[in-house]
Amino acid sequence: MHGELRTSTSAALLSDAQWRRSRHSGAIGNCVEVAALDEGEVAVRNSRDPQGPALLYTRAEMAAFVAGAKDGEFDDFLR
Repeated sequence: MHGELRTSTSAALLSDAQWRRSRHSGAIGNCVEVAALDEGEVAVRNSRDPQGPALLYTRAEMAAFVAGAKDGEFDDFLR
């Protein structure tokens, strides 16, 4: 990131990204996709809008989110 704070970017700048989604995602494309970037960031986008913007997070931010999800911190969103 070279001292710059980036929180989102366009699909054109991520054309080489290798996007992944959970195997638990629905077949109709209603899921979140993630891509590890060379700069050490993690890009997150909505699979229904692959040409739309992607949010960028540090690996530490994503690790904190995943740990919280595994601990059930976000289970109340599913009710």
